[in-house]
Amino acid sequence: MHFFNSLKIRLRVVGFAEGISYLLLLFIAVPLKRLGGHPEAVQILGPIHGVLFIWYVLVIIQAKTEYGWSAGKTAMAFLASILPGGTFYADHKVFRFLPATAEDA
Repeated sequence: MHFFNSLKIRLRVVGFAEGISYLLLLFIAVPLKRLGGHPEAVQILGPIHGVLFIWYVLVIIQAKTEYGWSAGKTAMAFLASILPGGTFYADHKVFRFLPATAEDA
């Protein structure tokens, strides 16, 4: 089985990467730009986080369809991407308990 063929693993890995990139952007890159006068960090991390955010949203949409998530669970997954550290909470409370899907076999 290829690593990213599993929706559950893909969701967890992308959520983790998106969460890390968001924290790095907020707590390292932005202060370096605002306080240290180094906009390079935001210029590098900003687009990386943007791509990971879009990928996370697409995987959430796929998970909603595949797992039949309610509107509330889907909204919680989207909200997790806006709150610093939210994707880690979503992983702890929801993503790691997802069942295997047909494509995981």
